[in-house]
Amino acid sequence: MGRRNLSASPDFTLLGLFADSQHPGFLVALVLLILMVALTGNSILILLIWAGTHLHTPMYFLLSQLSLMDLTLISTTVPKVAADFFTGHRSISRVGCGVQIFLYLMLGVAECVLLTLMAFDRYLAICSPLRYPVFMTPRVCLQMAASSWAAGVLVSLMHTMYAMHFSTCDSRKIHHFFCEVMALLKLSCEDTSTYEKVILVSGIVFLLIPFGLILTSYILIFLTVRHMNSLKGKNKALATCSSHLGVVSLYFGPAMIIYMTPGSSLPQEVDQHLFVFDVLITPTLNPLIYSLRNKEVIGALKKVLGRQLIIKQKR
Repeated sequence: MGRRNLSASPDFTLLGLFADSQHPGFLVALVLLILMVALTGNSILILLIWAGTHLHTPMYFLLSQLSLMDLTLISTTVPKVAADFFTGHRSISRVGCGVQIFLYLMLGVAECVLLTLMAFDRYLAICSPLRYPVFMTPRVCLQMAASSWAAGVLVSLMHTMYAMHFSTCDSRKIHHFFCEVMALLKLSCEDTSTYEKVILVSGIVFLLIPFGLILTSYILIFLTVRHMNSLKGKNKALATCSSHLGVVSLYFGPAMIIYMTPGSSLPQEVDQHLFVFDVLITPTLNPLIYSLRNKEVIGALKKVLGRQLIIKQKR
């Protein structure tokens, strides 16, 4: 009866990021600042790609989808952290917890698939430039984006439904700053070892294999670039590919540590720091990496700023 009452309790409690910090106000302000930079950077990148006709190419279309995913990811988790701090209420309903788990896993899987497809796009563009415009049509680009989102939805829906059916007991305090599936499983009074193995297999399928495919694509790209005669072409290819590899490293590194190591082997503090990197730092750095290393994006930004300056002068 006690177990049933605990399982039926409507709310969980998120212990948050700064429970043991001596200066939580400063840290929350820093998080909000990073949030604003991430929202601004990704929004500007999406608008530049949408407005700049010379950026209407498969690579930039896929990049806009990545920025959209980053916007959604950071909006799913970080505002709740700030709201909990300012209101003092750290509770989250079971439905809200399920929604957070679904959105985080959906976006995580979708980004894995999208980053793999972006590597394939660069492989075709550099290693098979004559076949590239034939294969990478607008329809194919839409199918790539749709398949990324669809894979995220399907995989996340299965994991969320399975994870949320476990009953909880003893404590409903989640040692995390958002509802994350592994943190939720630690509250279960049932045997979750089989499901944890399923998560490990999912990590192999959606993290290790895509990471291997991406590395293979870039090894082939670098071998092709070595034989290029044009120095300008070499520099452009390397700049684009290095930006993408930087984003891949930022995303896949923490995710593989989180989901491909036994849950008990990571201290809670290390686990949360990895998630902070995954859901806050990476979405902030992604648009900066792509824009600072990309002359076309910088050129589009200068054009937009130039137009705004001309409009102001006319007024």
